[in-house]
Amino acid sequence: MNFDYTYSRFRPDSLVSQIAAAPDGGRFEFPPDSIALFALYDQLYALTEGAVDPLVGRDLELLGYDRKYSFKQTANLEQIKDEPKKLVSWPKDIVREGTLLITHRPLLIDVGAAAKGYLVDIVSGILREAGFTDFIVDGSGDLVHSGEPAVLIGLEHPFDPHLVMGVANLKNSALCASAITRRAWGEGLHHVLNAQTGVPVQDVVATWAIAADAMTADGLATALFFTSGKQLAEKFQFSFVRMFRDGRAEYSQNFDGEIFS
Repeated sequence: MNFDYTYSRFRPDSLVSQIAAAPDGGRFEFPPDSIALFALYDQLYALTEGAVDPLVGRDLELLGYDRKYSFKQTANLEQIKDEPKKLVSWPKDIVREGTLLITHRPLLIDVGAAAKGYLVDIVSGILREAGFTDFIVDGSGDLVHSGEPAVLIGLEHPFDPHLVMGVANLKNSALCASAITRRAWGEGLHHVLNAQTGVPVQDVVATWAIAADAMTADGLATALFFTSGKQLAEKFQFSFVRMFRDGRAEYSQNFDGEIFS
């Protein structure tokens, strides 16, 4: 399975781009392990009341995070706020039959909320199948650790990459991080959008989630921008840290690590 060819909205020949270009929709076959990815999105959509939605791609393009990385807005934040929401949504506009996605109009899918973790899991699975038991897969902020001993991971301060605001002990699990200061291109413009409003989140500035697999940790790190860890813990077994714009940090009781004051 060519991951990029399937899921990238930045290449015109990808399956995702075919869906976006289909004027009347169509039937699109995804790889078998997409079932788990889409099932995770079902849960995150429900738990965040639609804030995490893989059909957020069009909103990202309006703000300039488009296929060409133009970073030129075609609509400003005030215009987007005034638009009636939600024009499209994952449960309303997508019909799924196993690995088959059925659409009825052009839809721009962006699975960035969980896809990097998903890819890290795929690489980890390849290593395990090859007989490796001690390894770290580092997907630039999304990590999977396997073996002995545990590793100490610094939690990068979102406003100063030369500092850490804490450390986590990672052992035989995955840690994924997200911050509004990464993939930012203007005042108040970054890649973490509330899909219900189309507007970038502002209150939470960075999140870290630790779970059994990276796809889940990645998705939860995104969901933490929009809902509490306590609510997510009703459905998922994980630990977390999140940092607010005013410098406050919140972390779960089961977080294995240290937060610096």
